[in-house]
Amino acid sequence: MHAITIPEPGGPEALVWEEVPDPVAGEGEVLVEVVAGAVNRADILQRQGFYNPPPGASPYPGLECSGRIAALGPGVSGWAVGDEVCALLAGGGYAEKVAVPAGQLLPVPEGVTVDQAAALPEVVCTVWSNVFMVAHLRPGETFLVHGGSSGIGTMAIQLAKAVGARVAVTAGTAEKLERCAELGADILINYREQDFVAELRQATGGAGADVILDNMGAKYLDRNVQALAVNGRLAIIGMQGGARGELNIGALLAKRAAISATSLRARPAAEKAAIVAAVREHVWPLVASGRIRPVVDREMPMPEAAAAHRVVEDSAHIGKVLLVTTD
Repeated sequence: MHAITIPEPGGPEALVWEEVPDPVAGEGEVLVEVVAGAVNRADILQRQGFYNPPPGASPYPGLECSGRIAALGPGVSGWAVGDEVCALLAGGGYAEKVAVPAGQLLPVPEGVTVDQAAALPEVVCTVWSNVFMVAHLRPGETFLVHGGSSGIGTMAIQLAKAVGARVAVTAGTAEKLERCAELGADILINYREQDFVAELRQATGGAGADVILDNMGAKYLDRNVQALAVNGRLAIIGMQGGARGELNIGALLAKRAAISATSLRARPAAEKAAIVAAVREHVWPLVASGRIRPVVDREMPMPEAAAAHRVVEDSAHIGKVLLVTTD
């Protein structure tokens, strides 16, 4: 098969489309013939040499894919060769084939094409596990997501609205904020021109956000705590703004607030399977009904992964950028 490899860390040009050995489905795994993969920020970090795959994972980038089952490994039941699926991966999505633990598979939901389904697994599992399983967002609460026009953001808006929350977003342009509004966002904040803490307080009568989903890390830590409501929950899922920040514990205590920080890639297979099962139970019916949909900015041939990385690094997209395999 062919896959995108990273012979040496570096810029987008470090991504090389070349022939590599076919993967084999092991115990409890299925072999998926990939139709599409999606570009995530974690892939860029891996390309740069900052985010290596966990032990035993595929060395190729790509944390989600869609395609068709080509083979079943020993001990797998409930799936058949030819089934259209999408999958949460620890790596290997930038390839023509990938071996996946059966517990990390999802059927392509009704109303979604097999290529579009590649935009779902990583973002849905990230949002559902953090916003609902950890932070327990409830109907009527106020939810803030930073980077509302990103893949994570566009999914977070839709899921939060589906459960009856009021949604606030930050984004860097009027066009991106407009797209967030089309997805259901109620409070629109241009982080280049406005202070999100002040804007959120004004929009909520001084209360703040009950739940914040943050991909910035250190840069936003203090301001996120300021923006939390009493009994608020801050879920940190990224470090785009740095890894080390100063925390005002007094402010956190005064608000009886909580901070969680999680990653998805390195979790044990059993934890990932539990998240995938919850997503299938709670989110897949919303997708099938049309209330939730993947937001795809563009599809590009997988050999052009370098160009796709440049699009994502430049934030020149809304939703997901997909890499589609060629015949």
